[in-house]
Amino acid sequence: MKKITFVATLFFLLATSLFVQAQTPAADQLKDWERAKAYTKEYLDSMPEAGYALKPTPEMRSFAEQMLHLTDANYAFASAATGEKSPVNLGDSEKSTDKSKANVTKLVMDGYDFVISSIKKMTPAQASESVKMFGRFDMTKGAAIAKCFEHQTHHRGQTTVYLRLAGAKPPQEKLF
Repeated sequence: MKKITFVATLFFLLATSLFVQAQTPAADQLKDWERAKAYTKEYLDSMPEAGYALKPTPEMRSFAEQMLHLTDANYAFASAATGEKSPVNLGDSEKSTDKSKANVTKLVMDGYDFVISSIKKMTPAQASESVKMFGRFDMTKGAAIAKCFEHQTHHRGQTTVYLRLAGAKPPQEKLF
């Protein structure tokens, strides 16, 4: 009887361990990034073509520039955190001369795809490794990806005002 209890307990612990490993922070982050990509696409789709050049004040970025800034940062953070080589140089997205709705949408979606594919390549052990972000900030790679998520959320949120100024309705929030 003790042997059966021992084997059952061992089996339970092994199964629990495998379940916990499958529920890694990276798996949770991937779900959040997929949701963020879809949500940002709704923002891009909601803005009329003419609104891509809209600046609430002269010193602010246009709607297109906000979204392209978000994209540049997605590439930079994900590359620095994961070690994946960014296909885009820092600032190149925002400097794009084609700020049409179609091109901005493509560039932004490509940036999200880069982040998502970079996270998929990370192991839980790699997410726990330390990295010096932008030569100044020490954190884990997982924390760096979380900072990137915070940054893109911030800039997407700013564009809610742009949508309203353009007479467009912002998308319904997507928390889950």
